[in-house]
Amino acid sequence: MNASPTSTALGLLLLRVSLGLMWVAHALLKLVVFTLPGTAQFFESIGLPGVLAYPVFAAELLGGVAILAGVYARQVSLALLPVLLGAAWVHVPNGWLHTSAGGGWEYPAFLAVASLVHWLLGDGSYSLKRSPLFTLDASRA
Repeated sequence: MNASPTSTALGLLLLRVSLGLMWVAHALLKLVVFTLPGTAQFFESIGLPGVLAYPVFAAELLGGVAILAGVYARQVSLALLPVLLGAAWVHVPNGWLHTSAGGGWEYPAFLAVASLVHWLLGDGSYSLKRSPLFTLDASRA
């Protein structure tokens, strides 16, 4: 059974909006709940430079907004992939389940795969600025 053009477009929109909202929410968590200085302290506690918290916050917030708006969203999803892989790496010692103490690595790993899928499938019809980076099917570019 093949997906219709409408269901494909709506599926890509749903994927893009959910990823964008996740990034914005995750950035706001760093700002509002943990605070940026608190996030910097956390980064230092796991052996990363504390100052790295600030560009990570900016990337998450600006990237999330770009993904939501559909502005080069597939490229942004790919560019943010290292942040998700870093988050998964941080949570590996806590176990698989995200409900584990300190959070497991299942959630960032799933989001990394979803981001890769977004990059592979493209922005979809409901994007403000589309630009193909890679496509497996030249007719979809």
